[in-house]
Amino acid sequence: MSLSTGIIGLPNVGKSTLFNALTEGHAEASNYPFCTIEPNVAIVDVPDERLTQLNSLLKPESVTSTTIQFTDIAGLVRGASQGEGRGNQFLADVRDTDALLHVVRCFDDPSVSHVDGGLDPVRDVDVITSELLLADLEMVERNLPTLDKVVRSDPRSDRGTELQALQAVQAGLSDGIAVHDLDLPSDERDVLRGYNLLSSKPMLTIANVGEAEATEATQMVEGLRERVGAGKVLLFSAQIEAELAQLDDADEIEAFLAELGLTERGVERLIHGAYALLDLVTFYTLANDKLQAWQLPRGMLAPRAAGRIHSDMEQGFIRAEVAAVEDLMEVDGHLAGLRDRGKLRTEGRDYPIADGDVVTFLFR
Repeated sequence: MSLSTGIIGLPNVGKSTLFNALTEGHAEASNYPFCTIEPNVAIVDVPDERLTQLNSLLKPESVTSTTIQFTDIAGLVRGASQGEGRGNQFLADVRDTDALLHVVRCFDDPSVSHVDGGLDPVRDVDVITSELLLADLEMVERNLPTLDKVVRSDPRSDRGTELQALQAVQAGLSDGIAVHDLDLPSDERDVLRGYNLLSSKPMLTIANVGEAEATEATQMVEGLRERVGAGKVLLFSAQIEAELAQLDDADEIEAFLAELGLTERGVERLIHGAYALLDLVTFYTLANDKLQAWQLPRGMLAPRAAGRIHSDMEQGFIRAEVAAVEDLMEVDGHLAGLRDRGKLRTEGRDYPIADGDVVTFLFR
């Protein structure tokens, strides 16, 4: 299953240009609001040097990487929670994603119009955040009366926790606090998942800068970091990435990056940033001469990880044989060599799969 991310932001901030760079696609990118009407969707392989090395070492019949789904959603405007712009349709598109990539314009270009007039990244962040919170508040307040009646009519109802969660969310949203930032017990967070609240989704802010500002944070970028947190802002030049997407030769790409003072493509940093945002890890399997990478939340136990491959493997889980990618490299991919060194481990049901594990699942 692909990690699903929604690319959001005001109109004309560079969402479609970013989408094209990520996917090397051809989403329309023009200088007028609502250029993107229906969401553009693409599934992209996640760059993975370890998988490349394993493929070269093991030479399997086939190799499958993990993927990430990008959805380029039409620009959100002030008042969307009340139906302005594409309003409710936009918000419905956002609800279907695991995480949000909020593109904020941090470059000054008189030829590119701004839906709210002058350039002000912090204001733009506040507009988007407010619309997400207002949409969530409307949904919560629409559901609360019915749920309250259910619990009042049956005090022993198993929906009591759900009522408490919605009441806490209502109070937080009314104070301008996103669901993601509320300190809620795990059981309340669990019952909220069905509501798929917009502000419960982790969000990475993409500061879309010009080519000249790609390597050094500007005052506008620093303002964003102060507003949303330094660790939640990623510097990105959609202009540079669009130019890189036109190059086919690896040496040309490397030379172009070096000329700009960059060590890697922004596309790779963004994908890895999305992984870090959701705290995902990657593990690998080799079965029937097929090498495959899998993504899952950090801390997931071995049986559930096996279930990602097939439900029968989770139900019949016996144990897992585990090695680290680096250890497998040292013995040229020979499991016998790992056994001799004591680096092929046998793990049980309580083992949390770690990033870079190469796993063989044994099941009934």
